[in-house]
Amino acid sequence: MSREFVIPANDFAAAGEASSSMKRMLAQLGVDPLIVKKTAISMYEAEMNAVIHAGGGKAFVEIDSEKILIKIKDKGPGIPDVDMAMVEGYSTAPDEIREQGFGAGMGLPNIKRYSDRLDITTEVGKGTTVEITIFLK
Repeated sequence: MSREFVIPANDFAAAGEASSSMKRMLAQLGVDPLIVKKTAISMYEAEMNAVIHAGGGKAFVEIDSEKILIKIKDKGPGIPDVDMAMVEGYSTAPDEIREQGFGAGMGLPNIKRYSDRLDITTEVGKGTTVEITIFLK
């Protein structure tokens, strides 16, 4: 089963719709609630990063009998230092984003915490692909 979602640019009202849709779908499929939670949190954090830092992007989700694979792709500025970006509390979000309660520097650390596998491919000036794997068993 595959799904594709558009992640809107700078639209905090619509941000999170893709992860909410996946959460509902997984629950309807009878997926273990802990896996639903891990998937929803991981996808939401990646989705918000695309909204905040990259002007939106696309989410691709594939579900098979073994795993949930989520790919969030954007054409934003890329991540200059992935190791720093993985440090809890490190953020490059502008002040106006932080004033709205976002950009606390927990996005990538939370994705790593709640996923079974996290792969980040990024090129400065070209964009980023965040690939999240959550195993069903």
